[in-house]
Amino acid sequence: MKNNSTRAMWVGAVFAAALGWQPALGAAAVDKAKIDRALRGFIESKALVGISALVYQDGHEAYYGAFGQADREAGKPMTRDTLVQIFSMTKPITGVALMSLYEAGKFQLDDPLAKYAPEFAHLKVYAGTDAQGKAMYEAPRRPVTIRDLTRHTAGFWGDADHSPVGETYRAADPANINHPLATEAQVLGSLPLLFQPGSRWLYGPSVDVQALLVERLSGMPFEQYLQQKIFKPLAMKNTRYTLRAQDHSRIAAVYEWHEDGSLSRIPDKEALEFNSRDWPLKPGSWGLVSTLDDYMRFARMLQNGGSLDGARILKPDTIRLMATDAMPAEVTDKSWLPSKGEVGFGIDFAVRIRPPVNAQEASGAVGEFFWDGAADTLFWVDPRNKITAVLFTQYKPFGKVPLHKAFRDAVYSKIPDALAH
Repeated sequence: MKNNSTRAMWVGAVFAAALGWQPALGAAAVDKAKIDRALRGFIESKALVGISALVYQDGHEAYYGAFGQADREAGKPMTRDTLVQIFSMTKPITGVALMSLYEAGKFQLDDPLAKYAPEFAHLKVYAGTDAQGKAMYEAPRRPVTIRDLTRHTAGFWGDADHSPVGETYRAADPANINHPLATEAQVLGSLPLLFQPGSRWLYGPSVDVQALLVERLSGMPFEQYLQQKIFKPLAMKNTRYTLRAQDHSRIAAVYEWHEDGSLSRIPDKEALEFNSRDWPLKPGSWGLVSTLDDYMRFARMLQNGGSLDGARILKPDTIRLMATDAMPAEVTDKSWLPSKGEVGFGIDFAVRIRPPVNAQEASGAVGEFFWDGAADTLFWVDPRNKITAVLFTQYKPFGKVPLHKAFRDAVYSKIPDALAH
């Protein structure tokens, strides 16, 4: 055991150095009692129904806690084994799948998307409206690249936009769950881009197109590729799109937050519609359910430079590439990304590029990479302090309760470099 522990510490140090970060020597252990108080407070105040969290530090479990209920109406407690919908925390998994094919030499990041998906060969770009209010379109100044897909600069419409392009997207409904990925791509390829590729950051369906590329480049259905190349090697036995019969007793209910601070249950028929049936669409952007320990195994693989317990998923250099800010300097319109803090964007991760600037910003270390999900789930990987964290709760809309900041502040309470300066 001693030799394995020493080797794990050496691998972690090598990975951090390779990424250009020096490990924080003698970083203080996380304060379990402080994290407990922070999370329990949201349950005692009835701000949330259920919360669970898992933190690894220096390769070892440093914290686990579960509070409140996974299903308030059934009196079912939140536990380590509770299944939750991770929504956009599906995206980093898709990114890892795609980059495994990058390592295999199947594509280059600056290749035109249309080279592998000819559905996107004849895109037009929205150019405003004419004097009569009619939408105008122009040719792309350059092709959409795979790199654009990985950093949300492709030009696809996002839900926050209310231009005529949005009306067109809503009418076409490309991400209809009755559509397989190939059909979604056909529909997307027939729709205009909202902006010139590489000129803005806007959250949209780019990661579904990444999933399509995984299918095209591997010759394997996307769900099968995830199972064979990521979930099975990492022993992620509880991560899937479609719930099995035995999973229903473990799945958390989803709650809706109201302005008065109350929470009402979203009917299961609505909240669990996607996961309860084997729909044709297996989106790269969202849709997976998972457990704390399963997602932590994925996060620890990232922390360890692409491998875990003898299973290598990616090379350290590929993780380094994914965790490096790739936002072009000329991109100043970043939608809501700045609300995540002092961050850029790599490959399906936000990447912290500066320390928090004030006490209102959540704590975090330079070099960490992370993402979250629509029901307010969160994970991050911090190579400098060797911290990996996963946080689960299940409510919408996102970010109405200051859970993420409270959790981050508690985890980093003894690590000054991650606190506001």
